[in-house]
Parts: sequence; structure tokens; C-alpha cells
Amino acid sequence: MTQPAQPMPTQSHEPDAGAAVLPALSLASLAALTAGCGGGQGDGAAGTRGLQGHQAPPLAASGAVRQAPLLGAGWVSSDGRAQRLATPTAPLPSPQQLMDWGERNYFELFPGPAPQLQFENIAYRFYPATGNYLGVEGQRVLVLGAFTNNEIVEVGTLAGFADAVFNANALARSDAQAARFLLQAQFSATDADIATVRAQGFATWLDREMARPVVQKAWDWLVSRGYSARDSRQYYFAEYPGDFMAWYQLMAAPDAVRQRCALALSEFFVVSLQGIASSIHWPAFAIAHHWDNLCQHAFGNFRPLLEAVTLSPAMGGFLNLRGNQKADPASGRLPDENFAREVMQLFSIGLNQLDLDGTPKRDATGATLDTYGPDDVSHLARVFTGFDYDTRVGEFFNPLPPFQGIDRIDIARRPMVLDATRHSLLEKRFLGTVIPAGTPGLTALRMALDALFQHPNVGPFFGRQMIQRLVSSNPTPAYVARVAAVFNNNGAGVRGDLKAVFKAILLDDEARGAPGLDSLTHGKLREPMLRFAQWGRSFGLRSRIGSWKLFNPTINADTTLGQSPLQAPSVFNFFRPGHVPPGTDMAATGATAPEFQGVNESSVSAYPSFLNQVLFSGVFVRAPEVPYPVSLATTTDGYDIAPDYGREIAMAHDSARLVQRLNLLMCAGQLAPDTEQAIVQALKLDEPAVGDSLQFKTAHVARALMFVMSSPDYLVQR
Repeated sequence: MTQPAQPMPTQSHEPDAGAAVLPALSLASLAALTAGCGGGQGDGAAGTRGLQGHQAPPLAASGAVRQAPLLGAGWVSSDGRAQRLATPTAPLPSPQQLMDWGERNYFELFPGPAPQLQFENIAYRFYPATGNYLGVEGQRVLVLGAFTNNEIVEVGTLAGFADAVFNANALARSDAQAARFLLQAQFSATDADIATVRAQGFATWLDREMARPVVQKAWDWLVSRGYSARDSRQYYFAEYPGDFMAWYQLMAAPDAVRQRCALALSEFFVVSLQGIASSIHWPAFAIAHHWDNLCQHAFGNFRPLLEAVTLSPAMGGFLNLRGNQKADPASGRLPDENFAREVMQLFSIGLNQLDLDGTPKRDATGATLDTYGPDDVSHLARVFTGFDYDTRVGEFFNPLPPFQGIDRIDIARRPMVLDATRHSLLEKRFLGTVIPAGTPGLTALRMALDALFQHPNVGPFFGRQMIQRLVSSNPTPAYVARVAAVFNNNGAGVRGDLKAVFKAILLDDEARGAPGLDSLTHGKLREPMLRFAQWGRSFGLRSRIGSWKLFNPTINADTTLGQSPLQAPSVFNFFRPGHVPPGTDMAATGATAPEFQGVNESSVSAYPSFLNQVLFSGVFVRAPEVPYPVSLATTTDGYDIAPDYGREIAMAHDSARLVQRLNLLMCAGQLAPDTEQAIVQALKLDEPAVGDSLQFKTAHVARALMFVMSSPDYLVQR
């Protein structure tokens, strides 16, 4: 086997009499490393933060194998007190599983992924960026590096780390653990997915799902439904096919993990279908292309995604980027600053300078520090001048009066192009970057996006919001720091690796660990569109004709879901990431809970009313075979979009068993016992018998779902 330039030393030497086993700094780091392993409480960030900036000396001398005080096999030290760990019931993790876990949770020490090597009887990995080693000899877990004074130190055993490895990032040891992971990583937790996750482990399953190709692009789905036709139905003006497309993607597209991450990205790089119809022909296709961009780059790199979003026709129309012109001293015209402001405030760095953990930096008076000022905005606005739709696609004439010219459909997906005569060639100075006068427009744009991408705020600013969308509304600074560190370096020297970022979010101890289930500060309010998509995917919702005619799901003014993908009311999304619900216990601590910004008397009452309308039969559709909206009754009206409750109907006569199943699928087993019992008791008042009608049993399942999906234990996802 090929050996590295510096194999892990194995020879020992005797320490000087009276010498400390480890320096104080190293001991703190090891305490952080082992805290939480098999029952400790540490998160690892505090102990390793002090190591930043320290360089590992050459590893010429071999280190003595030592056991850190209070940190030997089966021991932890969280607050200076020793505590014997319970004998683990889990199987032993393999060296690979242990080292994978170490890389994910202690990235500053072991910035992986690194290849696994073998030297004599030690399986180990070497991390050139830090000069550290992580290894396993038999059952002993060994570390070596500057933080151990270049001495090999045993920090525990595979048995002692088993609970942390299996609970956090490797294997689900119960259906509820698997379901909890699935409801964060995608939209639903089906029986098949639960079984697969338990068999493969979290990380392996996630890798395989992330590797799934896009089966059908949103654009292609619209074409397959006939919406590219150039006729009197005038789809080139229509927004509504974009709604149908979005719900199809969320409800039925097979690459559910990619779709879930794309939805999270759509709430960061916001383009709303409501805001582009008046600015571009084929608005449904423009929003479909935006969605395809998000899906294509979801597990790629942040920097290409930022450029693709910037030059997309949908963004050009949404934030006035297209048609933006250079200054004209004669008329007093100045470049439009809308996109320049929002690309900084919302799409990259935010308003305040941040530490790696997402907390604002402050000056000597305690005031936060701005990331940019008016001059940064005005100079950056010069960069975004001269870009417009690619009208080289040509046009055709509307067959209806006034017979005007209509851009051909590719206008909605070709990246915007530069008209050099409209681009400002003035010098641009912003955020410490200088783009010299005379720099060509496309070069200037890429230099500007490079500067934004390299800004230290991007990792914590973006990472925190992705955590909010997938796992927890108010993530701890340590969680944010771990994710931001992966954004800054995926372990192979790559910045902005989105696959690595999403994996770090979903596999982090705060996402997978048991403490979050009991924490009053962990978790998030489920967004209405996620509740609807979860119900649909959990129970095989299908459009029988395939048209998916869902209009921002609304029955009437008082019966509405209140949220639809790609339909945010503004560029600020459906809610602000820093929203703190006023007049609540959260306000007293400053805890953010963005989704509560959409909670009011109307939304609270409309939601159960909406459930009451759809849970029994599905969604009633006017003329489902007709691709455009129909308001008057037709002979084909019916419940085209309907669920399949086959397995649930089979247990409708046993309400306790039914609720137990819904608790797993919808809540990952998180219904409180008293809530579950109250639901069962209510259902037993009108429980069908084995031989009762299918309609009666279906109604019973729908009632059970109504109770579960309206409960606080479901609405707050942990």
C-alpha cells in the first residue's frame, strides 16, 4: 500500500519526569473532541477555536502513546468532572466510520475528506492542512499533531465513541431516527426510505441520493404538457403553468433530496413568479429555468450558481438587472442599484460583518459593523450595466390582436448578454476590490462575483440560512461555525462546495443528536408548503391526468394553504431570516423563528380548513385535462390530484395502530404521549369496524391526519 511522506509515528519515548501529559490548550481541545462521545455534552467548537492560526511543527520525532487524563477509554470530561460512560449497546463503529465522524464534527482538526491509509496495525488518516493525524489501532482511537505536542495520544476506544458515531452520522438505530433524518433531508419518510436509510446509514444514503441525476427538468416538463405552443391560448403571457410545474417538482420528482435543497436555495436566491410576468415573455418558462439552475447547481459550487442566477432572464426581470444602463451626465441618469444592493444584502454577504459562527462583529462601543455602504452599492451598480435579454432568439407574431411581436421561447432560458455600449467603463471600487476603468463588462461582472464569493461573510451568512431551512430556526453559533468552515474548505481546498455544505448541515450532531428532541430552542416551524408536500409524498399523491393543476393551493379566501413555491411576495422571501416573534418567550432571548412571520389569526384558521378540504379525497380540479384555468363547471371536474391511503385504510379499525403509524411518517415519532393518546381517544369515538365501507375508513384516516397535522408536535419539526 502506498505510504504518505509522513507515516504515523509508532515508536515511543519516555516523557520527562513531572512533565504535563498535554499542554492546557491541547487538553481543552481533547476535552472538546471527546465531549459528547457516548454521552458528553460538548460541541467541539469552543475547544478547537483556540487552535486557529497555530502551525504544526515538523513531525520528525515520534510521539509516545499516552492516555489523556480523564479521557481514556470509557471516560468523558465536560466540566472538569470525570464520568464513566454506560456500556454502549451499539455495535462497534469501523475505523472508517469513526474517522468519517471525526472529519465531519472536528473539521478544524481533521479537515477531510482524507484517504484512509495503513501503517503496520494502525488505520489512519493524515491532514496536511493541519499536520494532524487521526487513527485507530485495534479498538484504540489515537490522535497526533501540534495540539498534542506531537505525541500520540489515546482519546478513547471504538466502544466509547460508538454512541456518538452511530447516533450522529452513521446508522439509524430506530425507524424514528431514520424518519427524522428523512424529513430534514427531503419531504417525506416512506416505509421504503426508512428501511433503506437504516440499512445504508445516513451518510451513504445521502451520497447516493445526491448522486441521482435530474430525471426531467422543469423546463422539459412544461414542454411535455404542451405549454410551449404558440397559439391563441397565449401561454407566452401565462404565469399559471409555473405553479403547476413547481408543485409537480415538489410532489412527484424522483430526486427528492435535490428538490428539497433546491427549495431551500429558492428561499435564498429569491425570484418570484409574481414579479416577472410583466417583464418577460414566457414567464412560466423563465421561472422553470431558474428552478433548473437551482437543481443543477444544488450539489455543485456556490460561485457558478451565483453567476447563473445573476445572468438568468428571471432574475434580470425580477430585480431590474436587464436593461440597466450606464450613467448619463446629460440627463442625470444613474445605474439602477436594485440588484447591486440585493446581491450583497440577500444573496451573498448580508448587512453586518460576521464571525465564522454567524454572530455579528462589533466595535469598541458594541455596535455592529456594516458590510457595505452607499459607495459600495453605487460602484457595484456600475458592474451590472449593459446586460439584457438575448433577443437574438428572434420573434413571432401573436395570432390575436394586436398581433404584436413575441420573443421566441428560448428568451426565457438564455443567459443575458452584454451590450457594451450601455456598460459603464468607469472604475468600480467596492468592498476593498478595485475593478480598473475600461475593464470589459463580462470580465468586470465575474471579478465582482469573485469578490463577493471570497468575502468571509458568505459561509456563515449562507450556511445559517440553509440550516434554518432544513433543520433549526435558531441554530447555535457552534453549528453555524462548523457549516461555515465546510463552506470555506470542503477538506480538499475547495470553497463553496454545496454538496459538502448540505451534508455538513444534515449530518451534524445538532441535527442528528437526541438532545434536540427535548430542547426548547432547537427545531423549526414547518412551512405550509412543506406540510403539503410531505402529505403528498407520504401518501403517493398523484395527478391522474398528469396536469398538476394546483394554483397556490387555495379553495377560497378562508381556506388556503397560504404559501406556494417560487411565489414569495417579495425578494425578501416569505419571511426574514432574522425574524424574532414579538411578544413571545423567544423575543426575550432574541431567538430567531422566521416562519412565525407568516403566522396570524387568518393563517391559523385557514390551515385546518384547507386540510379539511383536501385530506379526504384530494384536490378538486376543474377540467383536469384542459391545460389552462377553467372557472365554470365541466363534465370532467373531479379529484384529479388524489392520495393513496391503502396501508392506512387497512388499519383504520385500530385507531391506536393508525396513529402510531402517522406519528412515525409525519412526526418521526415525536408526538408527545398525551397528544397521541388524546388523538386515539377522539378517533375511537367513531372508529370503523373491519367490514365497514371504504368511504368510512378513508374518512377515518383523513380525520386522524387532520388531528396529527394540526398538532403542535407536528407543526414544530425537531
